[in-house]
Amino acid sequence: MTVPHNIYIHVPYCISKCNYCAFFSRACAAPDWDAYANKTINEIDHWTNILGRFDVPTIFFGGGTPSLMPVKVFEKIIQKLCQNFNVDTNCEITLESNPGTIDNDKLNAFTNAGVNRLSVGVQSFDDKKLSFLGRRHSARDAINLLAAAERCGIRYSADFIYGLPGDDVSDIIKLCNEINNIALKHCSMYELTLEPGTPFAKKNLDMPSNEKMADMYMAIEKTLNLPRYEVSNYAVTGSECKHNLNVWDGEPYIGIGRGAAGRVLINNVWYEQLGDGVQFEKMRNATRATERVITGMRTVRGVYLDTMVKKIINMDYIYKNPELVHITDSGRIAATKRGMLVLDDVVLNITRTENAT
Repeated sequence: MTVPHNIYIHVPYCISKCNYCAFFSRACAAPDWDAYANKTINEIDHWTNILGRFDVPTIFFGGGTPSLMPVKVFEKIIQKLCQNFNVDTNCEITLESNPGTIDNDKLNAFTNAGVNRLSVGVQSFDDKKLSFLGRRHSARDAINLLAAAERCGIRYSADFIYGLPGDDVSDIIKLCNEINNIALKHCSMYELTLEPGTPFAKKNLDMPSNEKMADMYMAIEKTLNLPRYEVSNYAVTGSECKHNLNVWDGEPYIGIGRGAAGRVLINNVWYEQLGDGVQFEKMRNATRATERVITGMRTVRGVYLDTMVKKIINMDYIYKNPELVHITDSGRIAATKRGMLVLDDVVLNITRTENAT
C-alpha cells in the first residue's frame, strides 16, 4: 500500500515580481487559468498512475500568488484531488496570499471551497519598507486581510522580512511588538537575502553586518510572544504549519506545477522529482538522509535518529559539543539555542556520507 504523501501545488503567477524574490514566478496581468487548471489536473492523474490512491495529510498552494487564482479553479483542483486520493476531512489546506489580491467575499469563497489555513505575505507594517521591497499593498491592507481571516474562523499566519538596509535591533523590536499587539498565533521571520538574479542583487545595498543580524535574530526570541519551532518560524503550540513540519521531518511529498519540488517514496525507495514535476529519478539513501538532517535540524524538535540517519551522523561530534547539539529524550538530534546561531556549521560537522549508501 502506498504511504501517505503531502502535496504541494505551485501557482506561478504574480501581479508583479518583488525586488527580493527568487522563486519561480512571473508577472502576468491575465493568466490562462483554464490551461493552468488542465495542466495541474493532468499532473494529478500522472501521480495517480504511478502511486495509486493514497492518503493526503496536507495540501499547500504556494507561489507566486495563489490568492490570484479564481476560486472556481481552486475548486476544480481540490475536487480532482479528492476524486483521486484520500483527502481526509482534517487535511490541512493552506493558501498563500498577498494583501490586495483577495477581498472578504473571495476569502469566504475560498474557505467554503476547502481552505482552512491562510498564509499572508505581510513582510512589513511600514509602508516605506513595503515600497522598497516592491510590494503592491499597504500595511493597512495586510492588517485588514489578517482580520478577515480571523472573522472566517480559519487558521492563519503572516510572513515578515527583516534586516533591510538601515535596520537595527530597535526596528525588529518594534516589529515584534506590532505583531504582539495583533495577537498573531503564527508568523515567519525571514532575514532579507540578496538572491542572485533579483533586482536587489544588482544593487550595491548597504546591508546590516552579520553581528547586527545575529542581534536582531536574538531580539526576536526575547520580544515576540510566540515560541520558535523552526529557525524562522514561531507559533502557539498547535498552530504550527503541519505541511512544513511534515516536509521538514522527512515525510514524502509531491510537487505539482512547473518549478515544484518533491520527494516521493515508492516501495521504500526515495525518488527526486525533476523538470516540471512529472519526471523523477532514484535517490541514494545517503543523499535523502542528508536532506532530512538539513531540514530537520532547522526545527526545535530536531531530526529523528533512525537507521538511515545514523549512517551519516558523526556521533563523536555530538558527544563532544553538548553546548551546540544534543540527543533528545524522544530519540532526535536537535540544536541548542547556541547551536541555532551557527546551524550551518553544526550540520556540516554532524554529517558524513563517505560510508553510506
